[in-house]
Amino acid sequence: MLMPKKVKFRKMHRGGKALGVAGKGNEISFGSFGLRAMEGGLISMRQIEAARRAMTRYIQRGGKIWIRIFPDKPMTKKGDETPMGKGKGSVDHYVAKIKKGRVLFEIDGIAESVAKEAMRLSSHKLSVKTRFVKKEIV
Repeated sequence: MLMPKKVKFRKMHRGGKALGVAGKGNEISFGSFGLRAMEGGLISMRQIEAARRAMTRYIQRGGKIWIRIFPDKPMTKKGDETPMGKGKGSVDHYVAKIKKGRVLFEIDGIAESVAKEAMRLSSHKLSVKTRFVKKEIV
């Protein structure tokens, strides 16, 4: 699973929903087809891995997949049956904070119909609404 090797600061503030539109990472750069987020939110490292597995399984090791997001935000959790107080909990997992319009995955080297179905299967694993996009040739 994707997660940082080292973090300088262990705990971050949670923050809310990622508002606004993505200024960076909103165009297809590497592949021919992509999966774009239609709303902002948090995507966990487990969701990213599940989506990647769903795509890889469907395309049967053909083509190339790029993951354009990285979970670098630590989320904490206090233990079960822990009373209130006593400080913040320990780091439980990592998430990627994404804005509307961000390209999450890219794929190349396969037919459009296969890519579309692979992206559809992977989108069911994510917690945000997504749309299949093609690279615009200028």
